[in-house]
Amino acid sequence: MSTSSATLPRIGFVSLGCPKATVDSEHILTRLATEGYEISSTYDDADLVIVNTCGFIDAAIEESLDAIGEALAENGQVIVTGCLGVRAELVREAYPQVLAVTGPHADGEVLDAVHRHLPRPHDPFVDLVPPQGMRLTPSHYAYLKISEGCNHSCAFCIIPALRGPLVSRPIHEVMREAETLAEAGVREILVVSQDTSAYGVDLGYRTGFWDGRPLKTRLLELARALGELGVWIRLHYLYPYPSVDGIVELMAEGRILPYLDAPLQHASPRILQAMQRPANTENALERIHRWRAICPDITIRSTFITGFPGETEEDFEQLAHFLEEARLDRVGVFAYSPVEGAAANALPDAVPDALREDRRDRLMALQEDISTQCLEARIGREMTVLVDEVDDEEGALARSPGDAPEIDGLVIIPDGEGLTPGDFVQVRITDCDVHDLYAERVDV
Repeated sequence: MSTSSATLPRIGFVSLGCPKATVDSEHILTRLATEGYEISSTYDDADLVIVNTCGFIDAAIEESLDAIGEALAENGQVIVTGCLGVRAELVREAYPQVLAVTGPHADGEVLDAVHRHLPRPHDPFVDLVPPQGMRLTPSHYAYLKISEGCNHSCAFCIIPALRGPLVSRPIHEVMREAETLAEAGVREILVVSQDTSAYGVDLGYRTGFWDGRPLKTRLLELARALGELGVWIRLHYLYPYPSVDGIVELMAEGRILPYLDAPLQHASPRILQAMQRPANTENALERIHRWRAICPDITIRSTFITGFPGETEEDFEQLAHFLEEARLDRVGVFAYSPVEGAAANALPDAVPDALREDRRDRLMALQEDISTQCLEARIGREMTVLVDEVDDEEGALARSPGDAPEIDGLVIIPDGEGLTPGDFVQVRITDCDVHDLYAERVDV
């Protein structure tokens, strides 16, 4: 006899952190739904709440602890997972009443904790899960995580300690998930990992099989295969290794989106060395010029840190000069924040907090001018955009090939009549502001 829907155990879920954590949340939600749990959107309706935390920087730790506290206050039954879970003593010191604490990519441990505190036998007659699993993103785009962990030892980062060394997923498994997403109507797949360029290194680029043909477990071959699915493919978090040139060639051929997200972090060789960044002796400007020569339409995004220990005004000016020369389309700037357990904490000559923030603000002001000029260069051009949302007042809110969801700008189309999220639309760019483009439809 099937369990009545009214009596099914219900799980609330709070997901914090980066897209990789979002994928972890989706896997947990999928397994919960497969086993027959219902997902609640409110604390009141939930029998238990799972909080997937971030523990990368102090602000993220504070946000995660606040979310745990809120869930406890509103519901009382809380399981904690994610990166902050690696520091279980910190969580339990703040909230000893939590039911369980696990680390990142720990689906099995989370399910075990749920089973202990909220048992529920699976009922296949009422518990139907879509093939693509449970997703936290809108139905027209999805994140695809291709590896876990990282082999680098950047001085400011504790990701290897939180998520372990690089572990690449088998290429047939990645392609099967990507195919399932495309068949379910996903129009854009965003490939994520901690070091996407390194995909397959830990496996010796082992040959796998997909669709009856051999395929090396390497990013170039993976990107080429993903490009056959007929959807937008966007790559995130690529270290600027020489091998990336081959990826940019695929962008020029139209196989994947001409969008390159390369976290450069700084431009001063001295600071890059102190950061223990990979490829810190590479000529980044030369590489950027080569990418643009291969694919003139490429959009390049990067992130930088100001106020790293030992950073002088000369180092900062070198970074500012780099931005002026590189003319990057999109840039995120973060004032350095010490992370417990990071090697950078032992470095001398800490930069005062106020100066870190001042340099961040100065760099952002410089980059705003550059980004605006890059957007102005698109005025008058036609392009295909993907609709994310339709608003009665603003019209359709869409994204160009150069805009990733949540972190980049929008393409605003005042005439959104007849459009729905997930539609591809041909538009002509008519105007811009500091962050967004404005467009008119050319398909009506």
